[in-house]
Amino acid sequence: MEVDRELGELLEALWTSEEQGEAFLQDVRRIAHAEVTDQLLERALGEGLIVRQPSGHLRLTPKGRAMATPIIRRHRLAERLMCDVLGVDVEETEAAACEFEHSLAEGVTRAICTLLGHPRVCPHGRPIPEGECCRQAEEQVRAILLPCDRLALGETARVAYVSTRSHARLLRLSALGIMPGVSVQLLQRWPSIVLRCEETEIALDQEIARQIYVWRTRPEEWSEAGET
Repeated sequence: MEVDRELGELLEALWTSEEQGEAFLQDVRRIAHAEVTDQLLERALGEGLIVRQPSGHLRLTPKGRAMATPIIRRHRLAERLMCDVLGVDVEETEAAACEFEHSLAEGVTRAICTLLGHPRVCPHGRPIPEGECCRQAEEQVRAILLPCDRLALGETARVAYVSTRSHARLLRLSALGIMPGVSVQLLQRWPSIVLRCEETEIALDQEIARQIYVWRTRPEEWSEAGET
């Protein structure tokens, strides 16, 4: 469904605010890249895209979230394209991506996602909603990807992505140096998983380790990953 720019900016700002906690109108207005007027707010409420809670904060309805999902996806993929391919500084991507996202057709969005390797997070560490191309790619590569706790002791691999919806967890792992592209080595499985990441040894519980997916370093090992 086509969404006009002003309404799209409202939904996008509310989505971003909800990721940070309860979203009040002043938060949405601060984040939005377009003016959030009272008329626009009433329109979104009337169309069943958002609801106002008794506490006063706003929340996306399932209908509103479905409408906002492709907008968020385009915006965060645009940010990744600018950082990863065009070399734009992370701090400069927000406003530029806001303009760029409105010109991306679905086919172009899919092509960008494929070009970038179906990234899971934007440069700011926020989750990128997956598209159909991501689900298809996941099926194709499932046999050559594995959680890091399934590596052999002493084996080295390269981080592909972290499979979690927890923004806080992504930030914690990034702060430890665990992010796509870095090399890790499994040193210990019990009582906790211990990885060597660059020159640092990091202890993780089993649940978190199972969310860190890696590419085995040697291509000849890929078929073994699919058989285990």
